[in-house]
Amino acid sequence: MTSRTWLITGVSSGFGRELTEQLLARGDRVVGTVRDPGKVADLAGEYPDTFHAEVLDVTDTAAVRQTVDRSFADLDRIDVVISNAGYGLFGAAEELTDAQIDHIIATNLTGSIQLIRATLPHLRAQGGGRIIQISSYGGQVAFPGNSMYHATKWGIEGFAESVAQEVAPFGIGVTIVEPGGARTDFRYGSARVADLMPEYDGTPAHAFQKMLDPANGLAPGDPARMAARIIESVDVEPAPLRMVLGSQALENTVTVLRDRITSFEKQTELAASTDFPPDE
Repeated sequence: MTSRTWLITGVSSGFGRELTEQLLARGDRVVGTVRDPGKVADLAGEYPDTFHAEVLDVTDTAAVRQTVDRSFADLDRIDVVISNAGYGLFGAAEELTDAQIDHIIATNLTGSIQLIRATLPHLRAQGGGRIIQISSYGGQVAFPGNSMYHATKWGIEGFAESVAQEVAPFGIGVTIVEPGGARTDFRYGSARVADLMPEYDGTPAHAFQKMLDPANGLAPGDPARMAARIIESVDVEPAPLRMVLGSQALENTVTVLRDRITSFEKQTELAASTDFPPDE
């Protein structure tokens, strides 16, 4: 098994924490970013030589660049960069505040974009590497009451798919990971909920409340198994562009994409009607 060095954002909980624990246990090196170093003090104590905690708020672009530059300089080479930091925001679009909208875009979308951009010169200079963007099957499928989360995930998937084509000539692979519901803090701890309006009670916009309540059943996804599949993907060549994790997520994604294709195919004549005639 090849030993690697990883840079992972948001390692205090959820997938970031699970990935870090598995990688350290197998002997890899990890630079993990957190906002509160106290949440990873145990890892720093257990793995003083292979775990490097960096305090970082990914909404601070200057700090993102400084952290990336310092990490590559200190460790000589980083093989895999995992853009993981992010959170969910629930509520109808009308219920969200301007500040909530600005913050989730700055974290989930802009933060991920700037992290990837900051790593590219280093990955090119070292002759390659792998970028893994943690998205969600919510980057392909949209549900009511989750509009801004979907906006960030659909956005980062378009960015990552484009960048994958740009950097392939340099030996840099890009993978977008689309997990389904998992038993992490994302759903049962870190999820943020808008100040809900009674006008939306009983409508699809508030259906998410049932999902966020563990009393209604836990998510089917196992974070440990999902993290293991993500780690294993780095050995796959060429890098898979997308990985859907979770049977429910895959089923829902395929259903939605098939419906979308059917809808597009019905528009063949409409689309052609807007072209110049072949002889013009």
